[in-house]
Amino acid sequence: MSNPRMRLVTGTFALASVALWLPIFPLYMAGDPSVSLYDGAGIANDFFRIRNFVFTRILLGLALYVTLLVFAVGLRELIRRANADYEWIGTLILAAMVVWLSVTLVANGLEGGIALDTLNNNADPSVARSLTMGYLLIYNGSIAFVMTAVFLAAAGYATLATGFLPRWTGWLACTERRCALYAYRRCTSGARTPEVSTMQADGVPPSLPISPHCFGSSSSGCC
Repeated sequence: MSNPRMRLVTGTFALASVALWLPIFPLYMAGDPSVSLYDGAGIANDFFRIRNFVFTRILLGLALYVTLLVFAVGLRELIRRANADYEWIGTLILAAMVVWLSVTLVANGLEGGIALDTLNNNADPSVARSLTMGYLLIYNGSIAFVMTAVFLAAAGYATLATGFLPRWTGWLACTERRCALYAYRRCTSGARTPEVSTMQADGVPPSLPISPHCFGSSSSGCC
């Protein structure tokens, strides 16, 4: 495949990822932010109320993961063609994306399990709480932010070193990497905020403050 065509394919799947992410983001805002992370019954009731949103965002997320995987493969190939000495950086980018997608699929399974358990109108609060703890640790905790930081750092370095993309995109990646590391520090420092948390919902920039549905006044700053 020629370089122009490879760039076209990679860019097309990058734009497709953005197009899929845009409707996913508001679906993660559908929950009730007043429900505490430690209120199993409240979580179960809230998931039953928004069950259609949950299943829809998981379905859209599956399509998003396909486009992101193709995008990462395309980035690796473009880096290799620009400068073979930096092929290992392209491989690191692809590996970081694969790990991120893998753990996010696990989170989707836990999230879907909460919604499925509520369908009989007799959900087990302990199940809802434990599955929520599990999927938020991936979506909204150190796991997500570390892998995001690795991906962004590698992509920014490769861009600045090889020039396969405009330099401003490399500096943007480096800036977002700092945001991801800052969010990771918040996760591990035990910072507490009453109403606002740092969340990464299927690709939401990790520095963006929003209110997830299950974070009440007793939740920690990030996870």
